[in-house]
Amino acid sequence: KTRVSLGRLLMRKPDILILDEPINHLDLSSIEWLEGYLKKLDSTLILVAHDRYFMDRIVDRVLDIENGTLISYIGNYTAYTAQKKERLLAIHKAYDKQQKEIAHEENVIKKLREFNREKSIKRAESRVKKLNRIERVSDVKEDTEKISLSFATSKRSGKEVLSVENLKKSFEDGVTLFDNLSFMVYRDERVALIGDNGTGKTTILKIINDLVKADRGEITIGYNTDVGYYDQEQQNLNEDNTVFSEVHDAYPDMTDTEVRNVLAAFLFKEDDVFKQVKALSGGERARLSLTKLMLSGSNFLILDEPTNHLDMDSKEVLEDALLSYEGSLLFVSHDRYFINKISSRILELTGNTLTEYQGNYDYYLNRKNELTLSAPAENTSAGSSDNSDSKADWKEQKRLSAEKKKKENALKAAEEAIEDLEQKISAIEEEFNDPAVAKNSARLNELTSELNTLKEELDKQMAVWESLSEELL
Repeated sequence: KTRVSLGRLLMRKPDILILDEPINHLDLSSIEWLEGYLKKLDSTLILVAHDRYFMDRIVDRVLDIENGTLISYIGNYTAYTAQKKERLLAIHKAYDKQQKEIAHEENVIKKLREFNREKSIKRAESRVKKLNRIERVSDVKEDTEKISLSFATSKRSGKEVLSVENLKKSFEDGVTLFDNLSFMVYRDERVALIGDNGTGKTTILKIINDLVKADRGEITIGYNTDVGYYDQEQQNLNEDNTVFSEVHDAYPDMTDTEVRNVLAAFLFKEDDVFKQVKALSGGERARLSLTKLMLSGSNFLILDEPTNHLDMDSKEVLEDALLSYEGSLLFVSHDRYFINKISSRILELTGNTLTEYQGNYDYYLNRKNELTLSAPAENTSAGSSDNSDSKADWKEQKRLSAEKKKKENALKAAEEAIEDLEQKISAIEEEFNDPAVAKNSARLNELTSELNTLKEELDKQMAVWESLSEELL
């Protein structure tokens, strides 16, 4: 519906184009097409949008409604946020400065009146008039409260967090959604799974979380890995629970006060905690799911469209929390600003094939454009070849991982050997200081020979350590 409405509108070639959330329900390829079209369009464009990446690429002015006042900022969304931050900081500083000046002036007036002499009283009255003429600076009040979010891990996972091998899923009518999908997620990685609507991204996450059965394939959760799952449909919430009981049931060791404090940090205050889950809005359900996820202590978070239903401020709080999170991430999102800020690796699902891009969304776009320009025309029946390439890439990735782990073990062994050799050398040098040994030439020769051997071995281990350190950079 969105594509048809936009197509009909754009065919009119209007002088002024007014768009209200034009990219809602569009997949990534449709959004990118629309961006390209709007950039070339010779019309004035006025739009309402919550997609920050879209605004970064399209707009050259931002009108921000704040405390009932409309304020204009020149530039795209990123420029707007920087300018707004500077503006608010300047207002805060001006307010604080004026408050100090007013307090100082009031103290002077008070002192002059205390002198209780004709001249001092007149001077006090003069200062009062001057003070009353000052145009007061108002401090800026935030439009909305922000959630308080911080993810902590209860333990450190192993190096390999998730292994997906030869995954296949078909519909009941026999149409294959994807086949032979293989990929890995490693500790501390932030992996974005992207692709057009209907390619099976959410299905992959549900298979990993054992909510949907695969036709074929193997899912392996790594050693010491605790998974926390955020479902975009919030199906892991009990509809009959209250907000309070939903958290308390999940974490019964928490006191009532602790539960209330946590919920207050997510803007559930006073009677809000007694709302039933089924009565919550999309944004409230999202905040409740994030509350439970934050308390889980999981070291591997799997997130399905985590920014859906969140306002701008809450999105930024979530981004900051995930950037400081010391665990691993696998997430699906259509929010390109979020992907760009969070991801360290991108897996694109297209035509039964996963293509890997090491980097954020900007890198993905640049690299994809480069590949498109350099690639020769391909036959559309090359899907099986693509699958083979994807599988080969995954095997190579696994081989490199094993090789890296082997080098890390060797590096650790070299460090332990160096520490042991240094202790032995220190013990011999200590023995040299013994007066009894100093008089025993045979023992001195024996210690000297042993010391030289240890130092030679130390040099070798140091060389091994340096070499491995460079290789693991």
